[in-house]
Amino acid sequence: MNKKIYPLLLAQFLSAFADNAILFTVIALVMQSEQLAPWYVPALQSSFLVAFVLLAPWVGGFADHHAKSRVLIAANLIKAAGASLLLLKVEPLLAYCLVGVGAAVYSPAKYGILPELAEHNLLVKANSWIEGSTILAILLGMVVGAKVADTSITWALSGTIILFLISALVTLWLPVSVSQEKPADSILLRFFRQIGRFFDTPRSRFSMLGASLFWAAAATIRVIIIAWAPLVLMSKNASEIAELTLFLAIGIIAGSALVPRLIPLNRLRRARLPAYLMGLFIIALSFTEAVWPARLMLFMIGMAGGMFIVPINAALQDLGQHSIGSGSAVALQGFFQNLTMLVAVGSYTYASSQQANPILALLTLGALVIVATFLVSLHLPDNSQPYRFDDES
Repeated sequence: MNKKIYPLLLAQFLSAFADNAILFTVIALVMQSEQLAPWYVPALQSSFLVAFVLLAPWVGGFADHHAKSRVLIAANLIKAAGASLLLLKVEPLLAYCLVGVGAAVYSPAKYGILPELAEHNLLVKANSWIEGSTILAILLGMVVGAKVADTSITWALSGTIILFLISALVTLWLPVSVSQEKPADSILLRFFRQIGRFFDTPRSRFSMLGASLFWAAAATIRVIIIAWAPLVLMSKNASEIAELTLFLAIGIIAGSALVPRLIPLNRLRRARLPAYLMGLFIIALSFTEAVWPARLMLFMIGMAGGMFIVPINAALQDLGQHSIGSGSAVALQGFFQNLTMLVAVGSYTYASSQQANPILALLTLGALVIVATFLVSLHLPDNSQPYRFDDES
């Protein structure tokens, strides 16, 4: 593995740690407030996702037409600015939306730089490292962030600002290279042409929709658990919810570690199997009533999800690098996955405001994952057919 990937691993670890520390800080803020209703948490998550959807036509090309390492630095500075607004007690929905802007800029550069640092045959392994370290950062960020926030919101937010700035400094060790020249045509027209080109081939269509399915399910589980855990497991604060979610993250790490040998790029069709399992485990979670069975089910959901998303990410990057650009491919992925996340979390926000039962919400989500997996897997070529994007077009 190219040693240049190590600064990326550290930089994105720090940034992802801070991302999740902020999330559980605002969760603690809501739980400690008597004025904010429970639906405010999924509303915050929705405000974060809006930037991904609105900026998708621009952030992919921005990553491809500028040095991705420098784009990562700019994105971290935007996130730090959003955290600073939270610290200054600006309306959380607006401040957290700015953090989302930074994350929307960060994602295409983070994943788009991987094909520049790793060879084709090591791309799944590189993604496994990135996903594993990201989930480890999520795990630590949510636990540490929740514990600090339960003690002091100010200290929690100050810590995230420092981490974003350190991540920006570490990124200076990454190479500075621009993979594509900036085209002269309309950004919006090019974006919609890229959507048409990507959806014209079965593997890229499956990868795009599959990634959207995974992240929509993951985001919805996270917000449902915030209502489900106090109701079923009697959780009382952000730390207890973070410790429960920790098992979901550990499962994703385990799945990310197992998947390179089980689902290589030329066996992408296999990725649908862990997606079915993820839906079944979500349904099983809705029937649990004790802490340890719930932790086990969350671990199994995470492991199946990790085995599903890693090869899909690798396929998207490789297909993108040989067609529209890896940054643009990741931005398209971000547009669709965050649009589905926004719809899913927004739907749950409305359901929560109508006093929907979180147990029924989990059961419904699991069933929808199974049905959606079947639909996005239709017409997926068998493993004997050529893999390359050009061969399918």
